[in-house]
Amino acid sequence: MVQDNTRPGIIFITGGARSGKSRYAQELALSLSDAPVYLATARHWDDDFEKRIQRHQSERDQRWTSIEAEKHISQMQLTGKVVVVDCVTLWLTNFFTDTKCDIDSSLQQGKEEIDALDTNSTTFIIISNEIGMGMHADTEAGRKFTDLQGWMNQYIAQKANKVIFMVSGLPLSIK
Repeated sequence: MVQDNTRPGIIFITGGARSGKSRYAQELALSLSDAPVYLATARHWDDDFEKRIQRHQSERDQRWTSIEAEKHISQMQLTGKVVVVDCVTLWLTNFFTDTKCDIDSSLQQGKEEIDALDTNSTTFIIISNEIGMGMHADTEAGRKFTDLQGWMNQYIAQKANKVIFMVSGLPLSIK
């Protein structure tokens, strides 16, 4: 079981796909609260994605409150809670899609949402992906999104009290 007494503020968990980020974040949240909140940022894009969402939902029991917020995560009433935000990549995809691949606008909107989080009374466990460590994107939109993701990860990590990098299911504390 994960143990961490860091509260309130941001705990940022990043890593590659299937590195154990969500499992670790959920264990951490349960070590900090008997009633954590799972804030899902995914849009219901297609049947395959719906299956992924259902798999994630099945991993949480009755102790969890689940809410969805595609973009405006700072507007949720979460004061005093422990909140897992899953995940930055899907959240940024919503801005990126809605701005028609405008990196500057997407980054600005994302930063404004992070800045508006109530980190004085709420613990946010924010999950993200290190997509820049994978294959180089073969499309212009893919390369733009990789840049956007990297810049947002840097921004959140700078604001975080703690940063964990997940590798093969193992947490590496980097801040």
